[in-house]
Amino acid sequence: MQTIKVSEFMEKCIHWMNEVDEKGEEIVLTKHGKPVFILKAYKKEAKTLFGCKKGMIKSKDDLIDPVNVHWNAE
Repeated sequence: MQTIKVSEFMEKCIHWMNEVDEKGEEIVLTKHGKPVFILKAYKKEAKTLFGCKKGMIKSKDDLIDPVNVHWNAE
């Protein structure tokens, strides 16, 4: 979780809001070194479980590309 000063947040408010929206991580805003606010993205509750994690899980592998493993199927 990232921590920034309230004064720094006020200077670049839109930048920080976009960063929270894109990354989904919360930012703690501090005043005189003490936490006073948490900035986090607003998320609607899913009506069903189907598709509720869409966009949250990413695969780095190519699932269609063949692997270099030879099978003996006899």
